This record gives sequence, C-alpha cells and structure tokens, in this order.
Amino acid sequence: MAYKLENEKNFHVSDNVSITCHYQNTSYGFRHLATLYINGFKQDQTSKAYYNRTWECFTYESVLNKLADRQNKELEQTIKNFVIDYQKIDEQEINKKFGMIANIASLGNIFADNQKDKNSWKERMLKAGLINKENEGLIMPDNWNELSEDEKEIRLNNVINEMK
Repeated sequence: MAYKLENEKNFHVSDNVSITCHYQNTSYGFRHLATLYINGFKQDQTSKAYYNRTWECFTYESVLNKLADRQNKELEQTIKNFVIDYQKIDEQEINKKFGMIANIASLGNIFADNQKDKNSWKERMLKAGLINKENEGLIMPDNWNELSEDEKEIRLNNVINEMK
C-alpha cells in the first residue's frame, strides 16, 4: 500500500545544495524522508522510521543528520552545520511564540476583576496557544479543578514566567 507524502519542507543548505523532507504515514507508525539535491539533481535519499513520536529539536532533524552521515566529509559537515544553525533559528522562533503566548495569558491580570476570572483567562490562553496539529497541548493536572484559586494562580504564573 502506498502512503501519501505530506508536510513537505525544503531546506536551502547552500548555493548548490538543498534537501527536501516529507512526512509519511506507514503501517507501523510514520517516517520522515529526506532527499538531497545538488545543483537541482537528486543525489541521495534516506528515511527515518518512528513508531510513536520523535524527540527532535525541530521536525526532520534526525533524518537530516542521517542523510549527512551518508555523504563525503565536506558535504557531511556542510549539512551538519546547517542543521546546527537551523536549530538555533527554530529555537528563537519557538521562544518568540512562547513569549507571545505568555504575554497574552498575562493580560488576564488586566482584563479580569477577580482571581478566579484571571486564572480562567490564563488557563484558556495557555491551552489555546500551546495546542498542536494533533489537538494536544497543555494538559492540566488531574486534580486541577480541586485546587484553590491561590494555588492555580501560583502554578499558572510559574508557567507564564517560564515561557517568557
């Protein structure tokens, strides 16, 4: 059975080197595929299979490193340097997004009149801001509704401060 390639991402590594990555569902989970192009011509391709989820700094990091390991030393180093630089850029973007979500959540202190409403605003904004494509995001503790408003405020403010 052929599975559809999804979530195409093109990485411009250097003037003549680019890599195109895809996500693909499989019968056992999913995989990332990476195709190396030099001067527009396909040179190599590899994949990395996953059964559950990845633990990468950014999507396709592992398959890019796997592709790099298959190249000559010069090209391997070029790709690995690109991955390191891209990771830093991706981290900066994530930090900006987290900061924005934290600032919006903090507005609960201005918009709401009482502690319960402030906490409710912060919780809603954090949940909305941290949701991903799989509708997963911030998961509150099982006993969240049993906590006092004072304890909720402490915990929410700690999350907001970490995100800033």
